[in-house]
Amino acid sequence: MGREIAVLLGSPHKNGNSAQMAEALIEGLKKAGDHAVKIYAEDLQTGCCDCGGCYRAEGRPCAQHPDFNEVAPALLRADGIVFALPLYWFDFPGKLKCLIDNMYCFYATGKDIARKRAAILCCAHGDEYSLFDGVQRTYELIVQHMNWSSAAQIYIGGVEGHDGIRDTDALQRCRALGERFFR
Repeated sequence: MGREIAVLLGSPHKNGNSAQMAEALIEGLKKAGDHAVKIYAEDLQTGCCDCGGCYRAEGRPCAQHPDFNEVAPALLRADGIVFALPLYWFDFPGKLKCLIDNMYCFYATGKDIARKRAAILCCAHGDEYSLFDGVQRTYELIVQHMNWSSAAQIYIGGVEGHDGIRDTDALQRCRALGERFFR
């Protein structure tokens, strides 16, 4: 059946611009024989408070956030992780950052989450590429620290309105990335 990619969606708008980028990527993945599991950060109560309870109670990854325990198996088994998000204050949206923070439990307890393929799909209203510096650096540090490899970083500026992404080449680029994600 191919490989599995966990697509972490960071926007509260399930059909917004970054969600459309994710859907285009998923179309490409399907064409290549792979599949995706979508995880909507906005729907989850997550976030690490460094309580030390990782995997200490009934094999649950997080002692504080049952929502994270529901998505943790998908993150562990995934061959790839894709972050799809709108740029919020030069970085990841808060709910997505909380989900990423909860992934600390894998690291803290020695769970094998290394050797995954990763990508970031990010759009913003502003059109200066330097707006993406914060999110780009954070993504690169995550990839490096987790011993992942990066398939691509797609940053699209100048996106105006709910469907503004359609006025760019982003959807074609995301679809093409999906088709070659593991190549």
